Amino acid sequence: MIQLQNIEKIYRTKTIETVALNNVNLSIDKGEFLSIMGPSGCGKSTLLRLIAGLEDVSDGAILINGEDATSLPPAKRGLAMVFQSYALYPHMTVRKNISFPLRMAGLDKAEQERRVEEAARVLNLDSYLDRRPGQLSGGQRQRVAIGRAIVREPAAFLFDEPLSNLDAALRVGMRLEICELHKRLKTTMIYVTHDQVEAMTMADKIVVLQAGKIEQVGSPLELYQRPRNRFVAGFIGSPKMNFVEGAAAEKLGAPCVGIRPEHIDIDQSQGMWEGIVGVSEHLGSDTFFRIQSDVSDEAITVRTAGELGLNYGEKVFLTPRSEHLHRFGANGLRQD
Repeated sequence: MIQLQNIEKIYRTKTIETVALNNVNLSIDKGEFLSIMGPSGCGKSTLLRLIAGLEDVSDGAILINGEDATSLPPAKRGLAMVFQSYALYPHMTVRKNISFPLRMAGLDKAEQERRVEEAARVLNLDSYLDRRPGQLSGGQRQRVAIGRAIVREPAAFLFDEPLSNLDAALRVGMRLEICELHKRLKTTMIYVTHDQVEAMTMADKIVVLQAGKIEQVGSPLELYQRPRNRFVAGFIGSPKMNFVEGAAAEKLGAPCVGIRPEHIDIDQSQGMWEGIVGVSEHLGSDTFFRIQSDVSDEAITVRTAGELGLNYGEKVFLTPRSEHLHRFGANGLRQD
């Protein structure tokens, strides 16, 4: 269990003071898969580095299993970190890369070999143990980096955007492998990502950060179905939520109304809002239409199942489903 209490991180120079994290309070349960996400520069990697002990806390406390670890060096915290870059030794074999932290810790060779063999089995690296990193694919290298963390048998794994260097197909495969690894090991995992699909599909709980502050903490479905404010509503979901303001929103009982693309009905003869079909994306199982309408400054995205015979420039009518409306006040907070 990891607890963050009133965490502050401030970077100071002679002339500038930059607040990277402001009064962060968070509790991560034992065995939980927690994802930290937010826009670039929001402080998510900084928060992970503070937990790991790679940077000092300006104020507040970090507790690991109930004990104050705020001032402990990284090696004493019982945590293992997997970085965005694989950070493998190119001259060493996979076996030696994985066993490196064990050799540094002075474990006997028999125990080293046992742990390496077990990690290789879990990560399907058995047949690659005698290869060097240059002979591996990106996904295999990332598995080696994860294996190096596994052999340490840590209290928690810390992942800092580990899949961002992989291509789309490999990302999907590695995402599933990390989820499977979590199920097997039942070890606490903290996973930093800017990719909301990764966060939504992998995590038990998501933390959304903005400008160093926590905007909301909850399960993926909680954040998707009941975002606390307009920022979270617009950040979670792909394609993102549509927002309507002005007279059209006031008719629906709020200064601002949000509606997700899959919760808008589209018709060629009647509906609440009139619009013109713009660019469409045909994905086979789904089609995304961008509809230009006076009710929104941005094009409204509508998601439909399968193919729908609508052409660019055609007039259509949109009707948001009332039971799926998200109403926000002038301050951006959820109203209900």
